[in-house]
Amino acid sequence: MKKERQKRTLQLALWTWTWVATLAIATFGPKFFWDGNTTWTALAIGFNLLIGILMILANRKLFNHYDELERKIHLEAMGLTLGAVVVVGLSFSLLGQSNIISSKAEISQLILFLGVFHIIVLRVNRKRYL
Repeated sequence: MKKERQKRTLQLALWTWTWVATLAIATFGPKFFWDGNTTWTALAIGFNLLIGILMILANRKLFNHYDELERKIHLEAMGLTLGAVVVVGLSFSLLGQSNIISSKAEISQLILFLGVFHIIVLRVNRKRYL
């Protein structure tokens, strides 16, 4: 069972890093590789979307391998993270739109918040349940 979990975790890691690489290509390709050609950009974005879907399926495959307690821990962390990201993200966006904060509200900042918040909630849940 441990070997199977390691295998699925490694598969998810590979799909995740592949997705990050294709995201970087789709982001920086128009500027550095194909000089703004929209056909290549659309293809890169489409490929990134496909790899993202495969990454999600690898995550699901790993999640389905968890026992009931591990699923509960992760499901609760995901639910809290989703709620926090919606509430914080919309509030942050409103702060930017109304010029209360000087910097522009960027999606990258929200993604950073999502990652950090999820890790914290996951650790708290593991400590609480295990």
